Amino acid sequence: MMVDKRRPRPSGQPGPAEVRLYGFQPPVGTPYGLEVRTIEEFFAQHDDWPWNPPRPGRADFHYLILVTEGELAHDVDYVTQTVAPGQWLWVRPGHAQCWHPPGSARGPFILFEPDVLRPDLARLLAPLTAHEAPAVLSPHREDAAWLQQTALQLLDEHRALGRRPLDVHHALRRSLLESLLLRLANSPGVAPAGPATAGSGPADRYGRFLDALELHFRELHQAAGYAELLGCSVRTLSRAARDATGKGVRELIDERRLLEARRLLGAARWDARTVAVHLGFSDPANFGRFFRDRTGLTPAAYAAGAT
Repeated sequence: MMVDKRRPRPSGQPGPAEVRLYGFQPPVGTPYGLEVRTIEEFFAQHDDWPWNPPRPGRADFHYLILVTEGELAHDVDYVTQTVAPGQWLWVRPGHAQCWHPPGSARGPFILFEPDVLRPDLARLLAPLTAHEAPAVLSPHREDAAWLQQTALQLLDEHRALGRRPLDVHHALRRSLLESLLLRLANSPGVAPAGPATAGSGPADRYGRFLDALELHFRELHQAAGYAELLGCSVRTLSRAARDATGKGVRELIDERRLLEARRLLGAARWDARTVAVHLGFSDPANFGRFFRDRTGLTPAAYAAGAT
């Protein structure tokens, strides 16, 4: 289901700063970047991982879980989310997550790569797939039963591999997934699609930059690194960022690193030295200056105030 995609760490400093990045690797015979199973199947097939002991990880694909029975606890970006029946948990690419021990939760568990969605649908669904969208979704009452039925149909079709031609099988799976996501986008708390998601070239490039930033802000800290990943010039990337936000690429990178530092010092209770290593600073003093310049507080003072 997933493969470790970590980059080697200099001098191999393990411990709490190590958050593994996993790529999508479906079972043999499963076509394309979409897999559907149940929560209980996942727990049964991974009885010794990744919750024994619990440890954080990241993925470059989407986790989408509907709870139909019981209750599911799951950490998303170092905050414990409790998902009740009828609610959906969405862990988006790059989010730090940590599983809790198996409980009584039941329901469909959908994993998919961003490229499964057609480009026009991906733009339309941008507010739902955005990194800042809610981790727990509570659909409107009139949508809830339809969403559950569609998720179960998707599970059934996924299990029907070999029952019909492969291209038809995949087209049905993708169609069911896209229908489900379009209805789920109507959930309270999800921002409506606006002009920025309508799909111009610069907007698309900025969206791809955000995806890359979420996956690589710990090790890539310069605009040139992201321009190389996206296959464009630094000037082109900078223009796309300024058109979308009014900010430069480096400022956006620093904002994302600062957000992660706040999460780790606050909710996760990491110490400043460990956070510095995790975010790629050459030494804790450099991290301290970075944090103080942007917040007016030392990391220790911020952590003390977050208790």
